[in-house]
Amino acid sequence: MKLTYNVIGVFNMIKFERINRTVDGNPRVVCHFLTFIKESDGYDIDATYNIALSRAKKIGGKKYNNKSYGGGIAFVCFNEAELESKINELMSNI
Repeated sequence: MKLTYNVIGVFNMIKFERINRTVDGNPRVVCHFLTFIKESDGYDIDATYNIALSRAKKIGGKKYNNKSYGGGIAFVCFNEAELESKINELMSNI
């Protein structure tokens, strides 16, 4: 299901967007940091971003700084469905 030009899929309300490949040519996607936040984490943006980043790093996520996509976490991703299941598993165990 495509939402915009470069959105590659929406899995359980997780929007993945393609970004430039790594130096080695591996494909990357980015998702918003709120994917890794629960309501019990609070509403302070700086604190929740740091919480989300620490959670995402457990499954290979990295901070994504870009003017066109604020608050992003990037992943090297060959299979979006597999990444989505890793994210859902991580969030269900918190």
